[in-house]
Amino acid sequence: MSRITIGQYYPTGSWIHNLDPRIKLLGTILYITFLLMVNNVVGYVISLIFLVIQILVSKVPLKLMLRGLRPILFILFFAAGINLFMTPGENILFEFAFIRITEEGVRMAIQMAVRLTLLILGSSLLTLTTSPIELTDGIEFLLKPLKKIKVPSHDIAMMMTIALRFIPTLADEMDKIMKAQKARGADFETGGLIKRGKNLLPILIPLFVSAFKRADELATAMEARCYRGDINRTRMKQMKLQKKDWYALGVLFVFGGLIVLTRVVF
Repeated sequence: MSRITIGQYYPTGSWIHNLDPRIKLLGTILYITFLLMVNNVVGYVISLIFLVIQILVSKVPLKLMLRGLRPILFILFFAAGINLFMTPGENILFEFAFIRITEEGVRMAIQMAVRLTLLILGSSLLTLTTSPIELTDGIEFLLKPLKKIKVPSHDIAMMMTIALRFIPTLADEMDKIMKAQKARGADFETGGLIKRGKNLLPILIPLFVSAFKRADELATAMEARCYRGDINRTRMKQMKLQKKDWYALGVLFVFGGLIVLTRVVF
């Protein structure tokens, strides 16, 4: 569970924690958009500095966020490898048989790895600094215009929040099942790919059973509390934008302006 950061909430009472959830959601979307626009080293340096400042202000331990990168290391290496070997270019650095590594491929591989790392860290910061209830309210507000075409925005927001919240819970459950199976003599580390896949069946079946059981218990608890979605729903805490929220949005647009400037200049 310590390796999973997406879906966890780490309360510190920081300035970022106290921001309006709508601003944090919109800020995350804009940050990802601006990050996808980066195409030079200066832009990535600015993005990294901006993210580090956010982490320091949020008071979330940096080690906690870096541990969250472990589960996706395979994806990072795979994406970097694909770009390294599949990107064509004129400056060939290494060539053997059908394997060819170019300078453009190396540059693209590094760029992809850095971009994915910053995307994951930025997305993790959203859930680490926003409680599930606030996240639900924020998502529901952003989806509110879709109600005019009869899209159940509240139900979608609730499902997304519950899914995020249950990521660390299911990871913890999977860890317990693996330890129980290892105590019974199960081996998950030796053999080929097919054998390892078969060895995962004693883990996946109990995990699915546990997930369905938790879902049923959650549904029963919500029905027992007369949950009816957003029908006649009131909120104890009303969301209101304050000066600090507008300041945060302004800082984000300054960051976006710097990214656009780097594309023009560099």
